[in-house]
Amino acid sequence: MKRTKWLALFGVLALLLAACSPSEPSDTTTAPPATEAPGTTVGGPDPTEPSGMEAGSGGELLILQWQAPSQANTMLSSGTKDLLAGSIVLEPLARVAPDGSLVPTLAAEIPTVDNGGVAADFSSITWTLKEGIVWSDGSPLTTDDFLFTYEYCSDELTGCQADFSKVASIDIVDDHTMTLNFTEPKPYPFDEFVGYTEPVIQRAQFQDCVGEQASACTDQNFMPIGTGPYKVVDLRPEDTVVYEYNELYRGVPDGKPFFGSVTIKGGGDAEAAARSVLEIGEADYGWNLQVAPEILLPMEAAGNGVILSGFTTSVEHINLNQTDPETGSEWAADGSGNHPILYQNFPLAQALSLAIDRDALVTVGYGPTGQPTCTLWRVGEQASANQDWCLTRDVAAANQILDDLGYVDTDDDGIRETDTGLPLSFTYVTSTNAVRQSNQAIVKENWAEIGVDVEMSNVDAGLFFDGTSASGVSIWQFPSDMEMFTNGATLPDPASYLFGWVTDEIPTAALGWPASGNMPRMSVAEYDETWKELSQTAPGSAGYNELAWKLQDLMVESGAVIPLILRADVSAISSDILGFGVLNGWDSEYWNIQDWYREG
Repeated sequence: MKRTKWLALFGVLALLLAACSPSEPSDTTTAPPATEAPGTTVGGPDPTEPSGMEAGSGGELLILQWQAPSQANTMLSSGTKDLLAGSIVLEPLARVAPDGSLVPTLAAEIPTVDNGGVAADFSSITWTLKEGIVWSDGSPLTTDDFLFTYEYCSDELTGCQADFSKVASIDIVDDHTMTLNFTEPKPYPFDEFVGYTEPVIQRAQFQDCVGEQASACTDQNFMPIGTGPYKVVDLRPEDTVVYEYNELYRGVPDGKPFFGSVTIKGGGDAEAAARSVLEIGEADYGWNLQVAPEILLPMEAAGNGVILSGFTTSVEHINLNQTDPETGSEWAADGSGNHPILYQNFPLAQALSLAIDRDALVTVGYGPTGQPTCTLWRVGEQASANQDWCLTRDVAAANQILDDLGYVDTDDDGIRETDTGLPLSFTYVTSTNAVRQSNQAIVKENWAEIGVDVEMSNVDAGLFFDGTSASGVSIWQFPSDMEMFTNGATLPDPASYLFGWVTDEIPTAALGWPASGNMPRMSVAEYDETWKELSQTAPGSAGYNELAWKLQDLMVESGAVIPLILRADVSAISSDILGFGVLNGWDSEYWNIQDWYREG
């Protein structure tokens, strides 16, 4: 499946965030039917660009990334911390700007049907590279490097995290032109080589690192050669990455990048990073500030920095396990592993949802960085409003639904039982974090009012979000009745994201737990059919939004998911760093680092 942001955002003040996998603001976007960011970015320095700057003359830029990078090869990275480390070195054909539009980066323009770059039947896309781009070692970037990246990732033994499974072949027209041929029509053809999760890597550097050799190529993975504004000169895993500006970067004649070096320093925690930027003024940028509002907001008053935030697609939600964790069952097509109470039980899920005080969850955990939500895709006109009944808490209605189901408390212990005698008592797990535990406590209290009991537990985030699933407690294995976390999209394309809940995406041990996204093990034939129709419909065409709405409605009405809060990401930047603009939530927060400069 397409790589998705499985956010170990343990809860926190994800304040208000902005949006996407950007690119160079000096370029103009020419067409792809992109979506609109759901929220407005708040905060951020003046983006005005000065004139007369000399590239590399600005000294050091210090970034505190408390979850320190392990390596910088984006293609082998599944965690945001490593993707960020690679993003200022390795570049894609295009990035996604904070408003959800595509902006050419290595490409000369964005291909469309109108300009002939996208086949009328959506069977292929043709990209043309900008002239004169070179790698930081001085060799020219050519389409052969993209062909190699495709071959590198197509070898299953490489362990590449980028998904090229929908590409049947790549035809090289010349050094600057190539055509990606798809296995089936793709009305949204901008998955491959778009955004910070799918850049190009150099054939000359990685040609001996394909397959089983990939993970052993330490020098290449720590210090990839790129076309971006900086190059890695030192990487100490889980500690520090040091970069120097790339003298061969195409922006150098225009004085970009301004800073001569960048240091990403790991360690500590989010609160310490926030304090260093906002209160003490020792660092220039603090990433992913998972800090409670009452602690974070007063720091800004010191005047040394500002909080950056905005909303995209990150939604905190509760999954209701459609299989039976008591028997350790994986999903079975014959229904033998179905959960005895939760399986496709929308009335129960609706009652649970109506009983939740989402406003209280936001107040306690998020403040201005959270908004109650009833669906998982909150992007512009593609966001369904059909489930907005959840925004009004109604305990009486929830109790009535359970009464109508025949769920009554027969033994006066405060817990209802089903008509077959099973108590409405469930296990409810999330990652270890003060905000999430406070939200769990509110939900537990809310549900007690309707005769539903939960046994709360929490798991270390390193195990809960462990992509290897070696611990047995990961979100993919889901050994409980309910689990709560946040995830979001890496592309402004609902079909790419909502694919994660089709039946074929149900995780199993045989498939490899983290290879799939349908954690609640939802299996709804109508959903599968509707997704197929959406995936074959051109974005922006008649009926497109309606199909996106229908998928969101079917997901909620399956009884497998209870959306809770649309959350923002949050970071902080020094007040004297200009050129940043707005926080980019679709892509790397460092997407336009070549434009940053220090005032004075």
